[in-house]
Formats: sequence, structure tokens, C-alpha cells
Amino acid sequence: MENFIIKGGHELFGEVNISGAKNAAVAILPAAILANDIVRIENIPNISDVSLIIQILDYMGAGIKMINKNTIEIDSRSVQCQSVPYDLASQFRASYYLIGIMLGRFKSADVPLPGGCDFGVRPIDLHIKGFKMLGADVRIEDGMVRASAAKLIGSTIYMDTVSVGATMNVMLAAVLSRGLTIIENAAKEPHIVDLANFLNSMGADVRGAGTDVIKIRGVEKLHGCTYSIIPDQIEAGTYMVAAATCGGDVLIKNVIPKHLESISAKLEEAGAEIIEYDDAVRVTRFKELTKCNVKTMPHPGFPTDMQPQMCVLLSVAKGTSILTESVWDNRFKYISELLRMGADIQVDGKVAVIEGVDYLTGVNVKATDLRAGAAMIIAGLVARGETTVENILYIDRGYEDVVEKFSNLGADIKRVEVKDESVAVTAG
Repeated sequence: MENFIIKGGHELFGEVNISGAKNAAVAILPAAILANDIVRIENIPNISDVSLIIQILDYMGAGIKMINKNTIEIDSRSVQCQSVPYDLASQFRASYYLIGIMLGRFKSADVPLPGGCDFGVRPIDLHIKGFKMLGADVRIEDGMVRASAAKLIGSTIYMDTVSVGATMNVMLAAVLSRGLTIIENAAKEPHIVDLANFLNSMGADVRGAGTDVIKIRGVEKLHGCTYSIIPDQIEAGTYMVAAATCGGDVLIKNVIPKHLESISAKLEEAGAEIIEYDDAVRVTRFKELTKCNVKTMPHPGFPTDMQPQMCVLLSVAKGTSILTESVWDNRFKYISELLRMGADIQVDGKVAVIEGVDYLTGVNVKATDLRAGAAMIIAGLVARGETTVENILYIDRGYEDVVEKFSNLGADIKRVEVKDESVAVTAG
């Protein structure tokens, strides 16, 4: 087992390169098997969720060739339709994309119910509704999602609530269906556009991604391609918030600034200065942080995956801030860790009232999920004294080379091996 040890109080200076988008990669990598050909994918993040996807594809018979740590070739011509291993798929949420992918290619799927970070109920009802509208029979038995169809027929599918996962899963199932599929009230996140662009690079006909109506005209087959995954919006936002919280001057490179506009706007409101370049943003902050109110919303609103990081910033900002979580039911678990560091936060349902304090104090804290883990790193960086962050396997799910990247900015952070004297932590 490993922990992070952080000695806080340092401003951040320098440059950081952002990796490929986790939320795009975990759908694009398995979607490569829809082509029954050789696909080369570049700019993949070197994180544990991607490693799990690669292990599953290898188990299914795909030929895997790592060109380097961020480029892979997937030869899916020998992939077999078989049950996905529970011990791999149950460790992360994005395993549910295998349902749509296997339905699309084989017209049959047998996939464990997804795991992932525990911050609220994650029903897959909308996914199942979409598959059924395409003509599939879907059952949940013994913790497995079992789906089959003689053929998939295009349909108009209205998403009762905006769902990134369901939107992407229906896209994956529909690209090899017959006829036209229309997804109404579709999610609009950047990784949905990236998945659509990838599928189109393989010969699919997907239009409207990035709007609330996506149209997919089914094609008979897909072909191989070379594709580069977009930069990770949330990793970029995490370093932006860290720079603003700690103070200093950080250039965040390999980003799409438009994807970061909602984050930039709130950081400027809180006292940071943001300068946009073609493929970079510069964050400086040398004056006092001030309060602001934040409400998470589906894209293009403020991302729920940036909520814990922003909470840390607001906990040391002057004044009273209101942080409202409108996407997930139970995403404030981490606040008990911030309270132990001296934060002054009151939670009522989906609303956190944050009274800024002069400083946080380093203590032992736990990462309760992926993004909360990133928040604990930022809290440790801004705190007085030494902070130990435990359960860092959550953080490794979504952040590549996080110690090296923060160290290069002048942070005092290291990864240390510790004896595991407690019960093993379930991956999230």
C-alpha cells in the first residue's frame, strides 16, 4: 500500500503537461473492437482505469501492442464474444461501455454491473432503456448485465435525465445498427464529442455530438484508424485550481481552453488571473482569494468532477461561499477530511456553506474517491505542516504521474510505501 506525504506552504511555479482524457479513453479504447481491424490510439493516459480496460481487451482476445506508454495498437480481429471477468470490470464504472460495444459487434453482451467511486447511486436504467429501444433484450442476473438481440434497429431515444454514460453507451451500440438512431436530451461533454469523432474516424456516421440531439445512422462495418485522444479537462482543471489555491504562476499545456471556460470563470471570480493561449492556459494568483458561489451542472456548466477541488480553494478564501452539487446525491463525503484539517464547512443535503479560514493544518486524510483524492492533494499543498493522503489508489485511477507533475511545480510531495495493516480498500 502507498500513501502521499505532502509538506504544504509552497507556491507553485512552472509548467505542466496534461495527459489524455480519462473519460474519453475508457470508452474509446474498448470501442476499438467495433472495427474488427487494427486501431492505433495516441495520447492515452497512463492510469489504472486504462490498464484495466487493456487487461479486459487482452482477455477477450485482442492483440495489444504498446508503442509507448501513451500509444497503443489494438488488433480486434480475433476478439471473442465472452463474459467479461468480474474481478476486472467490477473495479470501475466505465466497464458498462462494454455492454454497448459487445451488443454492437456481437449482438450479445455479458458484463458485470459497474463499480467505481462511491458518491451516490449510479443506476444504469437509462442505458438499459436505450438498449431495449434498439431492440435488445436486457436482464440483470447474479450481478451481471446480460443483453442480446437478433438485430439492432435504429430508434428515437429520449434521455429522461442528462446522462453522459447512457448517451455514450447508446452511441456505441447504435453505430452498427440498422437505420437511424436519434438521442434526444443527450449529454454534451467534450468526451462525448471525442468518442463521436473516433467512431467517425472508423467509418461511423454520428452527427450532432456536443448538442442535445445526436443522430447516428448505422453502417454495415467499421475500419481501422489512427486517433489521438483529447486532453483531460478535469486533470487540467485540477492543476488550475491547485495553482489558484496555493498561489504562484503555472502554465498548463496541452489543453483545449474552451473546455475549461466554466472553471476559468470561477477561478477569476475567486481572485486568480487566467490567460488563454491556443493550447495552454496560464494561472497566476498573488492576491487574496475571495468567496464565490459554485453550482455544478452538466456541460457546459461547472463540472461535478471539479467540485471537491474547488471546495478546498473556497475553504481558504475570504468570506462565505455556497457550493451546490446538482449532479450526484452524495458527493460531500470528503468534507469530513477537510474539517479535520481545520476547514469550516456546513453541509445540508446537496449544499455546502463554506466559511473561509486563514489556513488549513496538515493531518492524516483519506481519499474517499478519485476527485476527492485530488482535493486532498490540493489541501495538503496549501496546508501548514505535513499531510498524509491515504487510499491513493483512487487517485491513480485518473491522474498520470501526479507526484512528478506537482514536484516539477515546486510542491513537496512524495509517494511512500507503507505496510498494509488494515483491510484492503475496494477500488473506486
